[in-house]
Amino acid sequence: MTGISELAFRTQLVIPEQKTLYDYWRARTKGDRLPGRGDISPAGFARLLPMISLVDVERSPRRYRIRLAGTGLHDIYQNEITGKYLDEFDHDCKGEYWLSACCRVVDRKKPAQGIIRSSIKSQDHLVQFWLRLPLSCDGNEVNMILCHDSFISMQKAKHLTKQSLAC
Repeated sequence: MTGISELAFRTQLVIPEQKTLYDYWRARTKGDRLPGRGDISPAGFARLLPMISLVDVERSPRRYRIRLAGTGLHDIYQNEITGKYLDEFDHDCKGEYWLSACCRVVDRKKPAQGIIRSSIKSQDHLVQFWLRLPLSCDGNEVNMILCHDSFISMQKAKHLTKQSLAC
């Protein structure tokens, strides 16, 4: 990412924890080379770990498997998602949406972020702010995705986005 596109991307991040993780990830990039899993230390963002996940990118066929998911994600999804493939999630959990987001990160070799209303029935009053960051064992091909998800109330989300727009 060039300086201008990096700044534009960072500006779109509303949740402070996501800015923290993005800045950490950015500091580990080497020019145009993507950081690898070995460049990332959980100690560098320890307070974010409950809402962190790592997704493995499998090539043939292309599938995405959740290598690990923080305890906060277990609480949100109300079951263990570690080890599951994204294509195993039902449509109520926006499985297709997550597949598309991961494909975008892998194909473009760039971070992605977004905001969606939670489709988990017991969590439909929440808004999910998500961040997906590419990792690469060779600096080029994405083989893993570092993820952060924040689930906050609709009212707080409106306040945060208004605040972000005012800056």
